[in-house]
Amino acid sequence: MDIDRSSAEVWASWFRCLGDPSRIMLLHRLAVERRAMTVGELVDQADIGQSTVSHHLATLAEAGFVVREREGTSSRYSVNERCLERFPSAAELIMGQLPRYAVADVACTPPWCEPEPKRKPGRSGRRRVHA
Repeated sequence: MDIDRSSAEVWASWFRCLGDPSRIMLLHRLAVERRAMTVGELVDQADIGQSTVSHHLATLAEAGFVVREREGTSSRYSVNERCLERFPSAAELIMGQLPRYAVADVACTPPWCEPEPKRKPGRSGRRRVHA
């Protein structure tokens, strides 16, 4: 089975995302805990500074490995379960093995990434204009 360039580029971005030891540690902690955690909880357990944890979580979320749930002014992060199910198929394809999931499930765009809902401007749906 051949891999096309666009799929290879997407998969390379996933592996680049996982190319930092701190991100591996944070993703592992979330996977082991099997629950949504705050940045503060992760800072306490990972012995990494708050701004660094926030940066790494944003990178993991952008790649689709974690999901961010907003609660008021804070956020909780958890492992994206669809990622846990499908990410190994990308590695299997790269290594020339038959994947666990159909190629369409792992090709080109992350199958676990769902577009974020578009935010409505302001409460009334109108933008505020400041003079």
